[in-house]
Amino acid sequence: MLKQSLSQRLQQKLSPQQIQLMKLIQLPTQALEERIQEEMEVNPALEEGTEVADPSDDLSNEWEDEAGKEEYDPMDDYLSDDDIPDYKLQANNYSADDEAYDAPVIVGKDMSDILKEQLSMRSLAPQKEALCKYLIGTLEDDGYLRRELLDIVDDLAFSLGIFIEVQELEDALRVIQSMEPSGVGARDLQECLLIQLQDREGTSAACARSIVKDHFDALAKRHYSKMMSQLDISEDDLKSALDEISRLNPKPGHTAETGSQATQTVIPDYVIQVVDEQLELRLNGRNAPELNVSREYKDMLQHYKKAKQFGSEQEKDAFNFVKQKLDSAKWFIDAIKQRQQTLILTMSSIMRFQEEYFLTGDERKLKPMILKDIADEVGMDISTVSRVASNKYVQTPFGTFLIKKFFSESMLNSEGEEVSTREIKKILEDSIGEEDSRDPLTDDALAKLLKDKGYPIARRTVAKYREQLGIPVARLRKTL
Repeated sequence: MLKQSLSQRLQQKLSPQQIQLMKLIQLPTQALEERIQEEMEVNPALEEGTEVADPSDDLSNEWEDEAGKEEYDPMDDYLSDDDIPDYKLQANNYSADDEAYDAPVIVGKDMSDILKEQLSMRSLAPQKEALCKYLIGTLEDDGYLRRELLDIVDDLAFSLGIFIEVQELEDALRVIQSMEPSGVGARDLQECLLIQLQDREGTSAACARSIVKDHFDALAKRHYSKMMSQLDISEDDLKSALDEISRLNPKPGHTAETGSQATQTVIPDYVIQVVDEQLELRLNGRNAPELNVSREYKDMLQHYKKAKQFGSEQEKDAFNFVKQKLDSAKWFIDAIKQRQQTLILTMSSIMRFQEEYFLTGDERKLKPMILKDIADEVGMDISTVSRVASNKYVQTPFGTFLIKKFFSESMLNSEGEEVSTREIKKILEDSIGEEDSRDPLTDDALAKLLKDKGYPIARRTVAKYREQLGIPVARLRKTL
Protein backbone atom coordinates (compact mmCIF):
# COMPACT_ATOMS: atom_id res chain seq x y z
CA MET A 1 0.00 0.00 0.00
CA LEU A 2 1.36 3.41 -1.00
CA LYS A 3 1.26 6.39 1.34
CA GLN A 4 2.77 9.86 1.41
CA SER A 5 4.76 11.28 4.30
CA LEU A 6 6.96 14.28 5.06
CA SER A 7 10.39 13.96 6.61
CA GLN A 8 13.44 16.17 7.17
CA ARG A 9 16.99 15.14 6.42
CA LEU A 10 20.27 16.97 6.82
CA GLN A 11 22.54 16.02 3.95
CA GLN A 12 25.91 17.40 2.89
CA LYS A 13 26.98 17.19 -0.73
CA LEU A 14 30.08 18.48 -2.46
CA SER A 15 29.51 20.88 -5.31
CA PRO A 16 31.21 20.20 -8.66
CA GLN A 17 33.57 23.11 -7.89
CA GLN A 18 34.58 21.58 -4.55
CA ILE A 19 35.23 18.24 -6.20
CA GLN A 20 37.41 19.94 -8.83
CA LEU A 21 39.32 21.80 -6.11
CA MET A 22 40.03 18.53 -4.30
CA LYS A 23 41.37 17.08 -7.54
CA LEU A 24 43.62 20.13 -8.04
CA ILE A 25 44.99 19.81 -4.51
CA GLN A 26 45.91 16.19 -5.13
CA LEU A 27 47.91 16.93 -8.29
CA PRO A 28 51.72 17.15 -8.01
CA THR A 29 53.49 20.08 -9.70
CA GLN A 30 54.10 18.44 -13.07
CA ALA A 31 50.53 17.14 -13.34
CA LEU A 32 49.21 20.58 -12.33
CA GLU A 33 51.10 22.17 -15.21
CA GLU A 34 49.41 19.75 -17.62
CA ARG A 35 46.01 20.44 -16.03
CA ILE A 36 46.46 24.20 -16.48
CA GLN A 37 47.37 23.72 -20.13
CA GLU A 38 44.24 21.60 -20.64
CA GLU A 39 42.06 24.29 -19.01
CA MET A 40 43.58 27.01 -21.21
CA GLU A 41 42.87 24.95 -24.32
CA VAL A 42 39.15 24.53 -23.51
CA ASN A 43 38.61 28.01 -22.02
CA PRO A 44 39.71 30.94 -24.23
CA ALA A 45 38.84 33.37 -21.40
CA LEU A 46 41.80 32.02 -19.39
CA GLU A 47 45.19 33.39 -20.41
CA GLU A 48 48.77 33.00 -19.33
CA GLY A 49 50.69 36.08 -18.20
CA THR A 50 50.05 39.15 -16.08
CA GLU A 51 48.02 42.22 -16.86
CA VAL A 52 48.51 45.60 -15.19
CA ALA A 53 45.39 46.61 -13.30
CA ASP A 54 43.76 49.87 -14.39
CA PRO A 55 41.05 51.45 -12.19
CA SER A 56 39.22 52.51 -15.33
CA ASP A 57 38.86 48.84 -16.27
CA ASP A 58 36.50 48.22 -13.37
CA LEU A 59 33.19 47.68 -15.08
CA SER A 60 31.32 49.07 -12.09
CA ASN A 61 32.69 52.56 -12.94
CA GLU A 62 30.86 52.44 -16.28
CA TRP A 63 27.55 52.10 -14.48
CA GLU A 64 28.09 54.24 -11.40
CA ASP A 65 26.48 57.39 -12.87
CA GLU A 66 23.56 55.55 -14.45
CA ALA A 67 22.80 53.15 -11.64
CA GLY A 68 20.31 55.50 -10.00
CA LYS A 69 18.70 56.60 -13.24
CA GLU A 70 17.81 53.27 -14.77
CA GLU A 71 15.02 51.02 -13.64
CA TYR A 72 15.89 47.62 -12.25
CA ASP A 73 17.06 45.20 -14.93
CA PRO A 74 17.46 41.45 -14.21
CA MET A 75 20.61 41.51 -16.31
CA ASP A 76 22.28 43.66 -13.61
CA ASP A 77 22.00 40.80 -11.13
CA TYR A 78 23.44 38.44 -13.68
CA LEU A 79 26.38 40.72 -14.42
CA SER A 80 26.99 42.01 -10.88
CA ASP A 81 29.67 39.48 -9.98
CA ASP A 82 31.72 40.57 -12.98
CA ASP A 83 32.49 43.92 -11.35
CA ILE A 84 35.76 42.77 -9.80
CA PRO A 85 39.10 44.60 -10.17
CA ASP A 86 41.66 42.94 -12.41
CA TYR A 87 44.15 42.34 -9.60
CA LYS A 88 41.66 39.94 -8.01
CA LEU A 89 41.43 37.93 -11.21
CA GLN A 90 45.12 37.01 -11.44
CA ALA A 91 47.09 34.15 -9.96
CA ASN A 92 50.72 35.20 -9.58
CA ASN A 93 52.82 32.20 -8.68
CA TYR A 94 56.13 34.07 -8.57
CA SER A 95 57.80 36.53 -6.26
CA ALA A 96 60.71 38.85 -6.99
CA ASP A 97 63.18 36.88 -4.85
CA ASP A 98 62.16 33.41 -6.05
CA GLU A 99 64.94 31.32 -7.50
CA ALA A 100 64.28 29.96 -10.96
CA TYR A 101 63.79 26.22 -10.97
CA ASP A 102 64.16 24.46 -14.28
CA ALA A 103 63.64 20.73 -14.17
CA PRO A 104 66.45 18.96 -15.98
CA VAL A 105 65.40 17.36 -19.25
CA ILE A 106 67.15 14.07 -19.85
CA VAL A 107 66.92 12.79 -23.40
CA GLY A 108 67.57 9.12 -23.97
CA LYS A 109 66.86 6.66 -26.74
CA ASP A 110 64.29 4.01 -26.18
CA MET A 111 65.64 0.47 -25.87
CA SER A 112 63.71 -0.63 -28.96
CA ASP A 113 65.30 2.22 -30.97
CA ILE A 114 68.79 1.09 -29.98
CA LEU A 115 68.06 -2.52 -30.91
CA LYS A 116 66.50 -1.53 -34.25
CA GLU A 117 69.56 0.58 -35.08
CA GLN A 118 71.78 -2.45 -34.50
CA LEU A 119 69.39 -4.61 -36.51
CA SER A 120 69.59 -2.24 -39.49
CA MET A 121 73.35 -2.80 -39.65
CA ARG A 122 72.99 -6.57 -40.08
CA SER A 123 72.38 -8.42 -43.32
CA LEU A 124 69.37 -10.59 -42.66
CA ALA A 125 66.70 -12.18 -44.80
CA PRO A 126 63.55 -10.00 -44.99
CA GLN A 127 61.40 -12.44 -43.01
CA LYS A 128 64.02 -12.93 -40.30
CA GLU A 129 64.44 -9.16 -39.98
CA ALA A 130 60.66 -8.78 -39.68
CA LEU A 131 60.57 -11.42 -36.94
CA CYS A 132 63.36 -9.63 -35.05
CA LYS A 133 61.45 -6.35 -35.19
CA TYR A 134 58.32 -8.08 -33.91
CA LEU A 135 60.25 -9.62 -31.01
CA ILE A 136 61.83 -6.26 -30.15
CA GLY A 137 58.34 -4.84 -29.81
CA THR A 138 57.43 -7.71 -27.46
CA LEU A 139 60.29 -7.11 -25.01
CA GLU A 140 59.44 -5.60 -21.62
CA ASP A 141 61.07 -2.48 -20.22
CA ASP A 142 63.72 -4.44 -18.32
CA GLY A 143 64.81 -6.19 -21.54
CA TYR A 144 63.22 -9.60 -20.88
CA LEU A 145 60.99 -11.62 -23.20
CA ARG A 146 58.42 -13.12 -20.88
CA ARG A 147 55.98 -14.48 -23.46
CA GLU A 148 56.31 -18.06 -24.60
CA LEU A 149 57.61 -18.40 -28.17
CA LEU A 150 54.75 -20.75 -29.02
CA ASP A 151 52.22 -18.05 -28.01
CA ILE A 152 54.01 -15.53 -30.22
CA VAL A 153 53.94 -17.98 -33.13
CA ASP A 154 50.17 -18.31 -32.66
CA ASP A 155 49.77 -14.52 -32.56
CA LEU A 156 51.68 -14.14 -35.81
CA ALA A 157 49.47 -16.75 -37.46
CA PHE A 158 46.10 -15.43 -36.26
CA SER A 159 46.67 -11.67 -36.32
CA LEU A 160 49.15 -11.20 -39.18
CA GLY A 161 48.71 -14.37 -41.24
CA ILE A 162 52.43 -15.24 -40.89
CA PHE A 163 52.97 -18.97 -40.45
CA ILE A 164 56.35 -20.01 -39.08
CA GLU A 165 57.90 -22.70 -36.91
CA VAL A 166 59.03 -22.07 -33.33
CA GLN A 167 62.64 -22.74 -34.40
CA GLU A 168 62.52 -19.80 -36.82
CA LEU A 169 61.45 -17.51 -34.00
CA GLU A 170 64.16 -19.01 -31.78
CA ASP A 171 66.76 -18.13 -34.42
CA ALA A 172 65.47 -14.55 -34.56
CA LEU A 173 65.66 -14.34 -30.78
CA ARG A 174 69.31 -15.44 -30.88
CA VAL A 175 70.02 -12.46 -33.12
CA ILE A 176 68.52 -10.09 -30.54
CA GLN A 177 70.39 -11.79 -27.72
CA SER A 178 73.67 -11.10 -29.54
CA MET A 179 73.01 -7.34 -29.40
CA GLU A 180 73.84 -4.69 -26.81
CA PRO A 181 73.03 -4.24 -23.98
CA SER A 182 74.26 -7.73 -23.24
CA GLY A 183 71.57 -9.95 -21.78
CA VAL A 184 68.67 -8.35 -23.62
CA GLY A 185 66.09 -10.79 -24.97
CA ALA A 186 66.59 -13.29 -22.15
CA ARG A 187 63.56 -15.22 -20.94
CA ASP A 188 64.65 -15.48 -17.31
CA LEU A 189 67.44 -14.33 -15.00
CA GLN A 190 69.51 -17.46 -15.50
CA GLU A 191 69.55 -17.04 -19.30
CA CYS A 192 70.28 -13.30 -18.90
CA LEU A 193 73.40 -13.98 -16.80
CA LEU A 194 74.58 -16.76 -19.12
CA ILE A 195 74.34 -14.49 -22.17
CA GLN A 196 76.54 -11.92 -20.43
CA LEU A 197 79.05 -14.55 -19.35
CA GLN A 198 79.33 -16.46 -22.65
CA ASP A 199 82.04 -14.29 -24.19
CA ARG A 200 84.04 -13.62 -21.02
CA GLU A 201 87.43 -15.24 -20.70
CA GLY A 202 89.41 -16.42 -17.70
CA THR A 203 89.14 -19.01 -14.94
CA SER A 204 86.73 -16.91 -12.86
CA ALA A 205 84.38 -16.40 -15.81
CA ALA A 206 84.42 -20.13 -16.61
CA CYS A 207 83.63 -20.97 -12.99
CA ALA A 208 80.88 -18.34 -12.97
CA ARG A 209 79.32 -19.88 -16.12
CA SER A 210 79.34 -23.29 -14.49
CA ILE A 211 77.70 -21.96 -11.34
CA VAL A 212 74.95 -20.11 -13.24
CA LYS A 213 74.33 -22.96 -15.65
CA ASP A 214 74.44 -25.99 -13.34
CA HIS A 215 74.14 -24.68 -9.78
CA PHE A 216 71.77 -21.74 -10.13
CA ASP A 217 69.44 -22.92 -7.35
CA ALA A 218 72.35 -23.23 -4.88
CA LEU A 219 73.53 -19.76 -5.95
CA ALA A 220 70.10 -18.26 -5.30
CA LYS A 221 70.00 -19.82 -1.82
CA ARG A 222 73.62 -18.85 -0.99
CA HIS A 223 74.62 -22.47 -0.36
CA TYR A 224 78.33 -21.70 -0.69
CA SER A 225 79.68 -24.85 0.94
CA LYS A 226 77.50 -26.99 -1.34
CA MET A 227 78.82 -25.20 -4.45
CA MET A 228 82.45 -25.57 -3.33
CA SER A 229 81.91 -29.28 -2.73
CA GLN A 230 80.14 -29.96 -6.04
CA LEU A 231 82.55 -27.86 -8.12
CA ASP A 232 85.60 -28.99 -6.14
CA ILE A 233 86.93 -25.45 -5.83
CA SER A 234 88.41 -23.40 -3.00
CA GLU A 235 86.74 -20.55 -1.17
CA ASP A 236 88.93 -18.03 -3.00
CA ASP A 237 87.94 -19.49 -6.39
CA LEU A 238 84.26 -19.30 -5.43
CA LYS A 239 84.67 -15.73 -4.22
CA SER A 240 86.27 -14.71 -7.54
CA ALA A 241 83.44 -16.37 -9.48
CA LEU A 242 80.80 -14.63 -7.33
CA ASP A 243 82.55 -11.28 -7.89
CA GLU A 244 82.30 -11.96 -11.63
CA ILE A 245 78.57 -12.66 -11.31
CA SER A 246 77.97 -9.60 -9.14
CA ARG A 247 79.24 -7.36 -11.95
CA LEU A 248 76.53 -8.60 -14.34
CA ASN A 249 73.38 -6.62 -15.05
CA PRO A 250 70.18 -8.47 -14.03
CA LYS A 251 68.01 -5.91 -15.86
CA PRO A 252 69.78 -5.01 -19.12
CA GLY A 253 66.86 -2.90 -20.33
CA HIS A 254 67.46 -0.43 -17.48
CA THR A 255 70.99 0.53 -18.48
CA ALA A 256 71.95 4.20 -18.70
CA GLU A 257 72.28 3.97 -22.50
CA THR A 258 68.62 3.17 -23.03
CA GLY A 259 67.41 6.04 -20.90
CA SER A 260 64.23 4.10 -20.08
CA GLN A 261 64.45 5.04 -16.42
CA ALA A 262 66.40 8.27 -16.67
CA THR A 263 63.56 10.17 -18.31
CA GLN A 264 61.56 10.06 -15.07
CA THR A 265 62.52 13.29 -13.28
CA VAL A 266 61.28 14.14 -9.80
CA ILE A 267 60.10 17.74 -9.52
CA PRO A 268 59.82 18.85 -5.87
CA ASP A 269 56.56 20.54 -4.91
CA TYR A 270 58.18 22.26 -1.93
CA VAL A 271 61.65 23.46 -1.04
CA ILE A 272 62.85 23.59 2.58
CA GLN A 273 66.06 25.45 3.36
CA VAL A 274 67.95 26.09 6.60
CA VAL A 275 68.87 29.79 6.86
CA ASP A 276 70.58 30.99 10.06
CA GLU A 277 69.48 27.78 11.79
CA GLN A 278 65.87 28.53 10.91
CA LEU A 279 63.67 26.58 8.50
CA GLU A 280 62.30 28.34 5.44
CA LEU A 281 59.58 26.82 3.26
CA ARG A 282 58.48 27.84 -0.20
CA LEU A 283 56.17 26.31 -2.75
CA ASN A 284 57.70 25.48 -6.10
CA GLY A 285 55.48 27.53 -8.38
CA ARG A 286 57.78 27.69 -11.39
CA ASN A 287 55.83 24.99 -13.18
CA ALA A 288 52.50 26.83 -12.83
CA PRO A 289 52.17 29.87 -15.14
CA GLU A 290 50.72 33.21 -14.11
CA LEU A 291 47.05 33.32 -15.06
CA ASN A 292 44.56 36.09 -15.73
CA VAL A 293 41.12 36.62 -17.23
CA SER A 294 41.13 37.54 -20.92
CA ARG A 295 40.80 41.30 -21.58
CA GLU A 296 39.07 40.51 -24.89
CA TYR A 297 36.35 38.51 -23.18
CA LYS A 298 35.83 41.17 -20.51
CA ASP A 299 35.44 43.77 -23.27
CA MET A 300 32.89 41.56 -24.99
CA LEU A 301 30.88 41.27 -21.78
CA GLN A 302 31.12 45.03 -21.30
CA HIS A 303 29.70 45.48 -24.80
CA TYR A 304 26.62 43.43 -23.92
CA LYS A 305 26.33 45.28 -20.64
CA LYS A 306 26.20 48.64 -22.42
CA ALA A 307 23.62 47.34 -24.88
CA LYS A 308 21.24 46.50 -21.98
CA GLN A 309 19.31 44.15 -24.22
CA PHE A 310 19.82 41.42 -26.79
CA GLY A 311 19.11 42.15 -30.44
CA SER A 312 18.73 38.50 -31.37
CA GLU A 313 18.77 34.97 -30.05
CA GLN A 314 22.34 34.62 -31.36
CA GLU A 315 23.47 37.59 -29.26
CA LYS A 316 21.88 36.05 -26.19
CA ASP A 317 23.68 32.76 -26.84
CA ALA A 318 26.95 34.64 -27.35
CA PHE A 319 26.41 36.50 -24.08
CA ASN A 320 25.75 33.26 -22.19
CA PHE A 321 28.88 31.70 -23.70
CA VAL A 322 31.10 34.65 -22.76
CA LYS A 323 29.67 34.82 -19.23
CA GLN A 324 30.12 31.10 -18.68
CA LYS A 325 33.75 31.17 -19.84
CA LEU A 326 34.56 34.21 -17.69
CA ASP A 327 32.97 32.60 -14.63
CA SER A 328 34.93 29.41 -15.27
CA ALA A 329 38.21 31.33 -15.66
CA LYS A 330 37.64 33.28 -12.44
CA TRP A 331 36.84 30.11 -10.54
CA PHE A 332 39.91 28.31 -11.88
CA ILE A 333 42.25 31.17 -10.90
CA ASP A 334 40.72 31.24 -7.44
CA ALA A 335 41.04 27.45 -7.16
CA ILE A 336 44.76 27.65 -8.00
CA LYS A 337 45.17 30.24 -5.21
CA GLN A 338 43.27 28.04 -2.76
CA ARG A 339 45.41 25.08 -3.74
CA GLN A 340 48.60 27.02 -3.03
CA GLN A 341 47.31 28.25 0.33
CA THR A 342 46.24 24.73 1.34
CA LEU A 343 49.59 23.21 0.32
CA ILE A 344 51.64 25.84 2.14
CA LEU A 345 49.49 25.65 5.29
CA THR A 346 49.70 21.86 5.45
CA MET A 347 53.42 21.58 4.68
CA SER A 348 54.22 24.34 7.19
CA SER A 349 52.51 22.24 9.86
CA ILE A 350 54.47 19.12 8.82
CA MET A 351 57.72 21.14 8.87
CA ARG A 352 57.05 22.42 12.40
CA PHE A 353 56.08 18.93 13.58
CA GLN A 354 59.32 17.41 12.22
CA GLU A 355 61.55 20.44 12.84
CA GLU A 356 64.36 18.43 14.45
CA TYR A 357 64.61 16.16 11.42
CA PHE A 358 64.61 18.99 8.86
CA LEU A 359 67.39 20.74 10.81
CA THR A 360 69.60 17.67 11.24
CA GLY A 361 68.60 15.11 8.60
CA ASP A 362 68.75 12.38 11.27
CA GLU A 363 65.86 9.95 10.69
CA ARG A 364 65.97 9.00 14.34
CA LYS A 365 64.67 12.50 15.07
CA LEU A 366 61.42 11.83 13.18
CA LYS A 367 58.46 12.01 15.55
CA PRO A 368 55.43 9.73 15.32
CA MET A 369 52.99 11.60 13.07
CA ILE A 370 49.72 10.56 11.48
CA LEU A 371 47.37 12.42 9.14
CA LYS A 372 45.03 13.27 12.02
CA ASP A 373 47.81 15.15 13.86
CA ILE A 374 48.23 17.56 10.93
CA ALA A 375 44.50 17.74 10.17
CA ASP A 376 43.75 18.78 13.76
CA GLU A 377 46.44 21.47 13.71
CA VAL A 378 45.46 23.09 10.40
CA GLY A 379 41.72 22.59 10.91
CA MET A 380 41.18 20.49 7.78
CA ASP A 381 39.67 17.12 7.03
CA ILE A 382 41.99 14.11 7.11
CA SER A 383 41.16 13.38 3.45
CA THR A 384 42.36 16.87 2.46
CA VAL A 385 45.69 16.39 4.27
CA SER A 386 46.03 13.00 2.57
CA ARG A 387 45.51 14.63 -0.84
CA VAL A 388 48.12 17.29 -0.06
CA ALA A 389 50.68 14.64 0.92
CA SER A 390 49.85 12.24 -1.91
CA ASN A 391 52.51 11.86 -4.64
CA LYS A 392 54.25 15.10 -3.67
CA TYR A 393 57.92 15.67 -2.96
CA VAL A 394 59.85 18.11 -0.78
CA GLN A 395 63.42 19.15 -1.48
CA THR A 396 65.49 19.39 1.72
CA PRO A 397 69.21 19.97 2.40
CA PHE A 398 69.46 16.19 2.84
CA GLY A 399 67.70 15.07 -0.33
CA THR A 400 64.32 15.05 -2.04
CA PHE A 401 61.66 12.86 -0.41
CA LEU A 402 58.01 11.89 -0.67
CA ILE A 403 55.89 13.78 1.86
CA LYS A 404 54.35 10.48 2.99
CA LYS A 405 57.82 9.45 4.23
CA PHE A 406 57.42 11.73 7.25
CA PHE A 407 54.22 10.05 8.45
CA SER A 408 54.57 7.04 10.72
CA GLU A 409 52.82 5.21 13.53
CA SER A 410 54.13 5.20 17.07
CA MET A 411 55.03 2.59 19.66
CA LEU A 412 56.26 2.67 23.24
CA ASN A 413 59.91 1.98 24.02
CA SER A 414 61.11 0.31 27.22
CA GLU A 415 60.96 3.66 29.03
CA GLY A 416 57.32 4.23 28.10
CA GLU A 417 58.09 6.98 25.57
CA GLU A 418 56.41 7.20 22.17
CA VAL A 419 58.84 6.61 19.31
CA SER A 420 58.28 6.60 15.56
CA THR A 421 58.33 3.36 13.61
CA ARG A 422 60.64 5.22 11.20
CA GLU A 423 63.15 5.53 14.04
CA ILE A 424 62.95 1.79 14.70
CA LYS A 425 63.40 1.01 10.99
CA LYS A 426 66.47 3.24 10.86
CA ILE A 427 68.03 1.48 13.86
CA LEU A 428 67.15 -1.89 12.30
CA GLU A 429 68.77 -0.84 9.01
CA ASP A 430 71.89 0.38 10.82
CA SER A 431 72.13 -2.85 12.82
CA ILE A 432 71.98 -4.96 9.65
CA GLY A 433 74.57 -2.68 8.03
CA GLU A 434 76.98 -3.34 10.92
CA GLU A 435 76.51 -7.14 11.00
CA ASP A 436 79.13 -9.69 10.00
CA SER A 437 78.14 -10.54 6.43
CA ARG A 438 79.68 -14.01 6.81
CA ASP A 439 77.27 -14.69 9.68
CA PRO A 440 74.27 -12.32 9.22
CA LEU A 441 71.74 -11.76 11.99
CA THR A 442 68.50 -13.70 11.88
CA ASP A 443 65.17 -12.00 12.60
CA ASP A 444 65.21 -13.51 16.10
CA ALA A 445 68.69 -12.11 16.72
CA LEU A 446 67.62 -8.71 15.40
CA ALA A 447 64.55 -8.70 17.67
CA LYS A 448 66.79 -9.43 20.68
CA LEU A 449 69.24 -6.71 19.61
CA LEU A 450 66.46 -4.13 19.31
CA LYS A 451 65.06 -5.19 22.69
CA ASP A 452 68.47 -4.63 24.26
CA LYS A 453 68.47 -1.12 22.75
CA GLY A 454 65.10 -0.36 24.34
CA TYR A 455 62.72 -1.29 21.51
CA PRO A 456 60.76 -4.42 22.52
CA ILE A 457 59.22 -5.62 19.27
CA ALA A 458 58.31 -9.13 18.13
CA ARG A 459 60.23 -11.15 15.57
CA ARG A 460 57.35 -10.98 13.08
CA THR A 461 57.41 -7.18 13.36
CA VAL A 462 61.14 -7.21 12.66
CA ALA A 463 60.47 -9.33 9.58
CA LYS A 464 57.75 -6.90 8.42
CA TYR A 465 60.01 -3.85 8.84
CA ARG A 466 62.91 -5.65 7.14
CA GLU A 467 60.73 -6.46 4.13
CA GLN A 468 59.46 -2.86 3.97
CA LEU A 469 63.10 -1.72 3.85
CA GLY A 470 63.78 -4.13 0.98
CA ILE A 471 66.33 -6.15 2.98
CA PRO A 472 66.45 -9.91 2.28
CA VAL A 473 66.51 -12.63 4.94
CA ALA A 474 69.78 -13.54 6.68
CA ARG A 475 70.46 -16.51 4.38
CA LEU A 476 70.40 -14.26 1.31
CA ARG A 477 72.61 -11.61 2.95
CA LYS A 478 75.39 -14.11 3.59
CA THR A 479 78.67 -13.55 1.77
CA LEU A 480 82.07 -15.27 1.77
